[in-house]
Amino acid sequence: MGLMHARRFWLAGVVLTAVVALLPFSFHSERHLETATRVEGSEAETVRQDLITRFHSPFVDRVVLVVQGLPPADSDEGQQALTTIVAALKDEPGVSGVVSYLELRDSIFLGKGGGTFVLIGLSSTSGPVESLVPKLHKLADSLTNQLRGRYPSVKLELTGELPLNFDIRKASADDVRRGESLVIPATLVLLLVAFGSLVAAMIPLAVGQLAIATTLAITGLLAQHFHLSILVQNLATMLGLGLGIDYALLMVSRFREAISAGHDGPEASVIAARQAGHTLMISASTVAIGFLALLMVPISEIRSIGLAGFLVAGISVLLTNTLVPALLAWLGPRIDAGRMPFTPKLDAQRAAHTGNRWRKWGTVIVAHPLLLAGTPMLLLAWQATRLDTSMPKGDWLPASAESVQALHSLEKMDRVGVVYSMRIIVDLPTDSIAQSDAGWSAVDRLSKRLASDPRCARVISITTMAAGSRASLTDLSRETRRTFLSSDGKAALLEVLPATSVSLRGQVDWVRELRKTGAPALTGVPGATLQIGGIPALNADYQTIVDSHLVTVTALVVGATLLALLVGFRSIIVAVKAIALNLLSVAASFGALVLVFQDGHGSRLLGVPGGTGSVFPLVPIVAFAIVFGLSMDYEVFLVARVLEARRSGISEMEAIPEGMARTAGLITSAAAIMIVVFAAFTFGNFLVVKMIGFTLAVAVLIDATLVRIVIGPALLRIAGDWNWWPGGLIMRRKDHVTTNHE
Repeated sequence: MGLMHARRFWLAGVVLTAVVALLPFSFHSERHLETATRVEGSEAETVRQDLITRFHSPFVDRVVLVVQGLPPADSDEGQQALTTIVAALKDEPGVSGVVSYLELRDSIFLGKGGGTFVLIGLSSTSGPVESLVPKLHKLADSLTNQLRGRYPSVKLELTGELPLNFDIRKASADDVRRGESLVIPATLVLLLVAFGSLVAAMIPLAVGQLAIATTLAITGLLAQHFHLSILVQNLATMLGLGLGIDYALLMVSRFREAISAGHDGPEASVIAARQAGHTLMISASTVAIGFLALLMVPISEIRSIGLAGFLVAGISVLLTNTLVPALLAWLGPRIDAGRMPFTPKLDAQRAAHTGNRWRKWGTVIVAHPLLLAGTPMLLLAWQATRLDTSMPKGDWLPASAESVQALHSLEKMDRVGVVYSMRIIVDLPTDSIAQSDAGWSAVDRLSKRLASDPRCARVISITTMAAGSRASLTDLSRETRRTFLSSDGKAALLEVLPATSVSLRGQVDWVRELRKTGAPALTGVPGATLQIGGIPALNADYQTIVDSHLVTVTALVVGATLLALLVGFRSIIVAVKAIALNLLSVAASFGALVLVFQDGHGSRLLGVPGGTGSVFPLVPIVAFAIVFGLSMDYEVFLVARVLEARRSGISEMEAIPEGMARTAGLITSAAAIMIVVFAAFTFGNFLVVKMIGFTLAVAVLIDATLVRIVIGPALLRIAGDWNWWPGGLIMRRKDHVTTNHE
């Protein structure tokens, strides 16, 4: 026994040393996380790479400076003020190109009701291009102060994909801080109610915090070499608090039971680690499976969530199975130190009394299996058939962000298409666009055809810039030519600005329509090819890839989880039942998502003014992977205790109430903490995190109430001894004999 304790303390010391060494890297991990979405192998990503390698465009990455409160850009005074702005921008490090009304006397730069904008190309060699956004903010503020003396109402605001992503990063960080400030005090209160002891309550909370910090440290280091999303912050915090506390709660509960049975600290920690450790490994493996499946999806956001979730689950179970038992062995009966005045000290008599209510309820379920309780879940799950994963409607960006306000300013100017432009690259098989009439005419026809579409506000191409005349090509600046014409002259870029009235969903539909029509039909040139990039194309590619991987991810998660349960319990019925109930829980939580967010029933309570009409494509695939693993936690907790009771020699009719008496209180406490954690993130400003947090909270609520306290035990009762076929009872009885001998 002494050697066993020595090994446990040595292992705990190694784990603690590693965690402490990693902690400093967690403090600024968000600096290395990206807000831009990268869809590997997508057409939109191919266009971006072509603009870099074939066009050498200075505007691959760009921002829009919205200018208001100055004289019209086509007036002498307005041009003088604009000259001051453009000159300062050109001198700014990292700015690769500037285009305004000064360079192109084009009406596109003259917004309705006054105002103009400046396109700014960015290129960074010392870090992510997003790092240039704060410097541009400072420059814009400086220019505003410089011009305000003469033009008191002047306003310079940045928007575009990069500033919007930058502000989403800030919203994400704010949501994390706000969520933690709400969750940690509420969680501590719930743990105090569950344990009645400050020391016992602090251990799960500490495990959750360490799991979060270690995950952020590791992802921060990995983000220096791989594309990882800012969503890591939200998911690591959300899941770290949930899983870390959940797992440690089980270990501490088992330890206190052993202490109340008369064992000393070291013995109780061994018993707790042996009994809870196996359960936690099964539970963590089912959670990890879901996150590993997300790594198959070639989208940086989804892979980042998969990596963060896998790390959180693995680190949480590692800390719980190493540090926590060592700490508990050292504490012994002092686990009850800091008892709250409203709770008496835990003893065997009180523990037995606490479980009586659940034991009585289990007896009722055994006598009268209440399968009708599944009716509300089925009705809710039916709503999931209406789930729409196209782009949500409405204004779901953080309203207070400068980039969002600037975007609204562009909308009022009827120039928002500058941000949402489609970047179309057309390749001709043989003709040089710059040197042949045939090539030039093909691009001109395509430009005119796109411009004739009522969804189009403006087409900007090499032919429109040259007023349709190839002879005027030499009049264009070198910067303009390299922006719209490839180095070999066989490819041209067309910037297609959608009308302000075209929604994000409408833009995606337009992209798909053009891709389906194809370049030969659009240009009249056989063998021509066409690729579409820009935000609308990225959204279309994102949705297509998620839809194409959803079935694969679902099958992988279900199949691998089934295998993990078969290995863990050696029972077919238990494994299949758990899978079926989990699928029902997931469907019901998706149904709630549809009713609240998509339809808008009660959405105002969560800070969403109305129904979004759809949910982000990211939400269903991520929520499924997470919910499926989390819901399995409580199934594993319950079934493991029922099986433990069966192998002790009692009947199924007695084992089910006993298992419920031992786990229902634990499941209720763990679920209450999970719900508080997930619900806290539904009140942030990041809509996608709101949707994920809401879905997880509803899934846990359903699973911990109807499923694990009513439907699950009822199905165990109906199956009887078949629950443990073919070898569950035999295997566990052997384990039990070995444990007693030890």
